Amino acid sequence: MKICFVSAFPPSQNALNEYGYHVAKELQTDPLVSLTIVADELSPPQPEFPEFDVVRCWRVNRLSNHMPLLKTLRQERPDVVWFNPIFSSFGSKDNPLSAFSGLTLPATTRMAGFYTHVTLHHLMDFIDLNDAGVRNHTIFKFAGNMATRLILMANSVSVLLPAYRRTLIDKYRGEHIHFRAHGILSARPEYPDFSRRGIPVHRILGFGKWGTYKRCEMLIECFEDEISKRIPNSRLVIAGSNNANAPGYIESLQKRHKNPRIEFLGYVPEEQIPELFRESSVLVLPYTSAAGASGVAHLAAQHGVPIVSADVPDFRGMCEHEHLAIKFYPVGSASALGDSIVELLRAEDEQREMADQNFSAALRMTMPQVIRQYVRGFDRQQRARALEAMSRFRRIPPWVPRRSSIFQAAALRSRWGMWL
Repeated sequence: MKICFVSAFPPSQNALNEYGYHVAKELQTDPLVSLTIVADELSPPQPEFPEFDVVRCWRVNRLSNHMPLLKTLRQERPDVVWFNPIFSSFGSKDNPLSAFSGLTLPATTRMAGFYTHVTLHHLMDFIDLNDAGVRNHTIFKFAGNMATRLILMANSVSVLLPAYRRTLIDKYRGEHIHFRAHGILSARPEYPDFSRRGIPVHRILGFGKWGTYKRCEMLIECFEDEISKRIPNSRLVIAGSNNANAPGYIESLQKRHKNPRIEFLGYVPEEQIPELFRESSVLVLPYTSAAGASGVAHLAAQHGVPIVSADVPDFRGMCEHEHLAIKFYPVGSASALGDSIVELLRAEDEQREMADQNFSAALRMTMPQVIRQYVRGFDRQQRARALEAMSRFRRIPPWVPRRSSIFQAAALRSRWGMWL
């Protein structure tokens, strides 16, 4: 099966590049899959990972990526075109036309004759537009509604939260909508080494792309005013870069907060992420809203790290469906955030229980398990299309010369097409 995977891909730092890397890495291990990554262009160009076949033909904030993408697909001739987007994958909030244009690509590729699948990481219906820094809510809501309907023109769509599937079916009358787990970014997660946590320092980790609905001010102030005084052997680690829509955000925080017990790491390379989580006592998600299932929460589960999170609906649904151990506090309550973190760091048994529960949840949604579901779904679609093509030959009238030979040739081509 030939798959073209359309996604941001490292060394790009655009949204979902890490998730795209781990999906591609797992697809690469399947001997029955031939993979080409159709990725975002880099400026300036950088060396590619040698183990992947990468074609960079589309660009963020370019109004039309259709022609270069279709040209690439016609050269590759895939059985499946798999998109891995969020609503801002193809353009920022300052370039809404580019973002909207990019979201029409799945419909375009299907109309061009390619079987098209979309893994949609969030829905505009669930995004807090104030937190996202959007000014004209009416226009963005209308555009989001239209973009969602265009995405549903793909052959099939996967979403990462059950509530999203219900919305696409009930509100948008979508068909062939699947719920699939986000998954952890590992095939074999390692059980946490608790001797590396809290001895001698409890590391409180905040991780993400910061500046819109992911903000650090309350967490930093809470740490300085309360947590550091009640837990003397604690340190706050802020890891991750600025959101594309909030340039300079992390740098401004660094200038304002010179506390030696607060560390700003900036962008963390892929290979350094495991060590960062292994040494953390707790992950904090100090968000004011959310835009889908949290990849950072799944990283915490993978490494058996307890989670303290704002009580936002997306995370509550993720917690309940995936059986994650998350300690929730009311959104915007600094005192509740501080109390939750302090109580957890003082309760070693609770830390262990939450860590074990998250690690157990991670074992149920490893990347091989998640990708296997996708590939099986694509294989079923391939078989269904082959059988549909063969059924046309059954309608050939019996009096047509060499009818049986035509049918046998079609069956042979269909059988080979399913496995090549």
